[in-house]
Amino acid sequence: MRGLFSFPNPVNETSARLVAGTVAVLAVIAVAFQQGWLLPVLAYGFVARVLTGPTLSPLGLLATRVVTPRLPVSHRYSPGPAKRFAQAIGAAFTVTATLLWYGAGAHVAALAVVAVLAVFASLEAAFGLCVGCRVFYVGMRIGLVPPSVCEDCLRVLAVR
Repeated sequence: MRGLFSFPNPVNETSARLVAGTVAVLAVIAVAFQQGWLLPVLAYGFVARVLTGPTLSPLGLLATRVVTPRLPVSHRYSPGPAKRFAQAIGAAFTVTATLLWYGAGAHVAALAVVAVLAVFASLEAAFGLCVGCRVFYVGMRIGLVPPSVCEDCLRVLAVR
């Protein structure tokens, strides 16, 4: 059971960017065509990835087991705890959007939240810029995240 609720460390950046690209596309579709049914789908994916990494995430499995191994590129890796934190931010955004849409009937607010998520996911997919990871590193710098959480993250901070 412990293996099920684990998160990869390190995380393959290629897989992360593929998932982010798909999330960005789904989020843009949800906003552009006001498709509220996509919000719980996105929320499930983020919650699944936070709890189990790619294990219970259809997008995560597709990226890590099918697409990434077939790409003829050199893969980079980044620390898992920062990526997990970023997934948690995505979960917070999509669960909030789902609750706004279905619980409060606040469709415009829900779509605005998903639009912000689409921007973050697009930055990750297109440029490898993980906003959630940056927030995690800031948390480490100011002492909100103890160094014991991620020794690899300390090395990333030292390079910057």
